Amino acid sequence: MHNHLRISAVSASLLLSLVLSLLLSAPASAAAGAQPNIVYIMADDLGFGDIGPFGQKKIRTPHLDRLAAEGTCFDQFYPGASVCSPTRSVLMTGQHTGHTRIRGNHGKAGVTRVPLKDSDVTVAEVLKAAGYATAVAGKWGLGEPGNEGIPNRQGFDHWFGYLNNDLAEFYYPEKIWKNETEITLPGNLGGKRGQYSNDLMTDEALAFMDANRAKPFFLYLAYTIPHSLLEVPADSLAEYAGKFPEPPPTGKGGKNDTAQPRATFAGMVSRLDREVGRVLARLKTHGLEENTVVFFCSDNGAPERNGLAQFFGSTGPFRGYKGSLWEGGIHAPMIVRWPGKIAAGKRSDFPWAGWDLLPTAAALAGTTPPSNIDGIDVMPALRDGRRERPGYLYWENVQSVFAQAVRLGDLKAVRHDPVSAIQVYDLRADPSETRDLASAKPEFVARAAELFRTARTESEHWPVDRAATPAKPGKPAKKSKP
Repeated sequence: MHNHLRISAVSASLLLSLVLSLLLSAPASAAAGAQPNIVYIMADDLGFGDIGPFGQKKIRTPHLDRLAAEGTCFDQFYPGASVCSPTRSVLMTGQHTGHTRIRGNHGKAGVTRVPLKDSDVTVAEVLKAAGYATAVAGKWGLGEPGNEGIPNRQGFDHWFGYLNNDLAEFYYPEKIWKNETEITLPGNLGGKRGQYSNDLMTDEALAFMDANRAKPFFLYLAYTIPHSLLEVPADSLAEYAGKFPEPPPTGKGGKNDTAQPRATFAGMVSRLDREVGRVLARLKTHGLEENTVVFFCSDNGAPERNGLAQFFGSTGPFRGYKGSLWEGGIHAPMIVRWPGKIAAGKRSDFPWAGWDLLPTAAALAGTTPPSNIDGIDVMPALRDGRRERPGYLYWENVQSVFAQAVRLGDLKAVRHDPVSAIQVYDLRADPSETRDLASAKPEFVARAAELFRTARTESEHWPVDRAATPAKPGKPAKKSKP
């Protein structure tokens, strides 16, 4: 009997060792269990039509092409706003621009930068509380040094990049933030061009995934390309140099009065694609592909810059550019990949927005989102291909003249200033917004007017000037004088 007990104990010990060995040698995705990793990659000022999966023919984006082939492209995605900071605030808080704290790049008088507050609950805080490791690399725009809006005080374990939007326009900074310390980049001292910041963002993202591959993680990778300044390392410029007819420099100077704006822009987009490819490759190396939901999008529509949007078809079929509430200003590409969970090689016209990320991520993590949000969990729709979205989508612009837009189903209402008439467009029949249907849709106009009043709260930082003079065709409205 004693021998039998000893044999049983030895067998149990061997079995335990075998189980532990299998667990330690298994891919990290198996250890992660039911909580998938979440990687949210957002480009800056990338237009709807600037990448291959959304119609681009002149710029090569092989890694995004593959991501699309392995996932679903969403043709009716809205990142959150028509400019930078409010989109990022929407993404973090799950609230649209009628409620989120940061509704413009600048506050009152055009100079005050409004930070997130401790009372704001971010998607990073929700996921961190659910056991996720959290990191952001890239462009933040929601807090300044030392205040409560910085990433490490808003739920992120690790942070690397630019706090300030204006500084993020330069790709070879001498200093950059890493957590709460501003570090020096030796390769850029004295005006040298040795360390391209977007490459460094990827390096930080890879290091974070390496360190956290055995547990669920949330990575928010907010690249700054191809925003504003046209600048790219020589190897990426060489890929397109001489490939396009280039407009002659204006001779007026300025940051983008360059000899090869088209080749430079194309090189930036392909550089972005290359960096996305590095992230995808690292997920594969660690066996994390099947247990990771990857989102890729841009933060707003394409800007009107050097004629680039027209040459490359950056706005796709849409009217308007960055900064406007036309579809060209608020529309962006979106690709979602989750092998075995989201259909591969498909397209969807389900309408959703950046403020849906927080409740969607909370559902993926098996936790509950805050109650004061505007977003919904869209993962069921992303997985089953449905088209209809409950409720409405709402936007407002506050930086110059107050403007509002709302979408219900396929109908969109827009008012470009407080005193102009509401316009109505059927986005399914007329995505370019060329035919105003307001006179034929009085009930929808009335519903939109009600939402323009009720779907928002007032903000002390962006007081509404309701006496702005109407805009002339093609031009923005003017603020009334005090």
